[in-house]
Amino acid sequence: MSDDDQGQPRTPEELRGHPRFEVTAYVDYTGTEVLLYHHIENLSLGGMCIQTSMLEEIGTTVEMVINFPELDTSLALQGEVVWTNRDQPMDMGVRFLDLDEERKTILRQHIEAIKKKRHA
Repeated sequence: MSDDDQGQPRTPEELRGHPRFEVTAYVDYTGTEVLLYHHIENLSLGGMCIQTSMLEEIGTTVEMVINFPELDTSLALQGEVVWTNRDQPMDMGVRFLDLDEERKTILRQHIEAIKKKRHA
């Protein structure tokens, strides 16, 4: 953990480049196998945490389709596995690799729409 300007330790959330949001969404992804319908624990503009018992190795590139049932839409992206948790609940962190401005705008719109629906 690193320190802020006043020498105070920063939390992992403060160190992240993008805030994470809990979403009602799932992902289909292809790494070493094709895996369908895995729960997304949280999502940001930088990546996501996927709950799955079929963990990929760190460094694996995965092709993903994020499905937002609340919005009746999906988004295709590529990512890299950056961490895995082999203990329960098994999950892994994926960093987005090909998030161009168009996809970033779409993802931002999805996150905002989900936040609005939850606060309505």
